[in-house]
Amino acid sequence: MDDRSASVTVCEDGPLLLRGPFTLRTQDGAVVDPGRATVALCRCGRSAIKPFCDGTHKAVGFQAPSAPTGERPLSSED
Repeated sequence: MDDRSASVTVCEDGPLLLRGPFTLRTQDGAVVDPGRATVALCRCGRSAIKPFCDGTHKAVGFQAPSAPTGERPLSSED
């Protein structure tokens, strides 16, 4: 990875960590100010500050591996 690319790290039982230069947008294209260079994005769906993680995954017992658990189906977009 070079210094000009973003990376996403999937945390076991936790959020997605997004690092590097990125633009976060709503589905309508509006830019969301992340407020920092590294952000944690919610995976559990329970955060009060979606799309950002607020740590609620710990309180609700969210569990998910950091690696895929099976084959990803092919789609016409791949």
